[in-house]
Amino acid sequence: MRLAFSTLGVPALAIDQVVRLAAEHGYHGVELRASDEGPVHTGLSASERADVASQFGKAGIEVLTVAAYPKVAAPGDDGPVLEEIDAALTLAADLGASYVRVFPGGGDQPAEQADALATRRLATAAERAESLGVRVLLETHDSHRSGADVARVLGRVGHRAAGAIWDVMHTWLAGEQPQVSFRALAPYLGYVQVKDIASAADTTPLPLGAGVLPLAETVEVLSRAYWDGWLCWEYEKRWYPDAAELPGLLGPARDHLTRLLADSA
Repeated sequence: MRLAFSTLGVPALAIDQVVRLAAEHGYHGVELRASDEGPVHTGLSASERADVASQFGKAGIEVLTVAAYPKVAAPGDDGPVLEEIDAALTLAADLGASYVRVFPGGGDQPAEQADALATRRLATAAERAESLGVRVLLETHDSHRSGADVARVLGRVGHRAAGAIWDVMHTWLAGEQPQVSFRALAPYLGYVQVKDIASAADTTPLPLGAGVLPLAETVEVLSRAYWDGWLCWEYEKRWYPDAAELPGLLGPARDHLTRLLADSA
């Protein structure tokens, strides 16, 4: 398995600093958060996109994902949601990224209604994604927190360019065991987001291995299935300003994941 980290943990850093951190700490890729407040967003010019891609390419670091924020199950018209996804897909293609992350965002709607919206929008987005050589990935999150929730939608979409991100925190919060989550998501799985927290009531990010999330069990499930994809550490410093700074944790996190991989081999 290959290792990546998310720029959600270092929201203020310039791209050259992100690339340097990845290279220095032995990460193979980076999940780039797409936000107007950061260095990567859909408003970048063609030359700016080329510069970002060049910096990663020269360092031999992969741009894993454009982590965007469209909500495919949100109430309302399809047009704005699809436009937002399309802009993120184009950015991902320009940067050489493999994936675009989207959220469910179904809110309090009945599950069937939220599923129908997500299915229709993802089916449309998947056609565009395929034409660009990118996959659009629905994260286990908010209204579709469990692997079963996301798999239910993706099974209806039925397109190879539409897949899943398994966020281990959200499936755990949904009460789903790792083997159950993997079994549901395996046909669609793009990659796995790992993180750690103190408890269900306190989701402040912690160094990997310092919290309660079933990381060892998750890696073991993946290894037993001979799954050879990406583990991406999403350290949500952006939302928790009092959390420890990410750069100093990158090396220990890589070491922790490497040990888990070795123990599960």
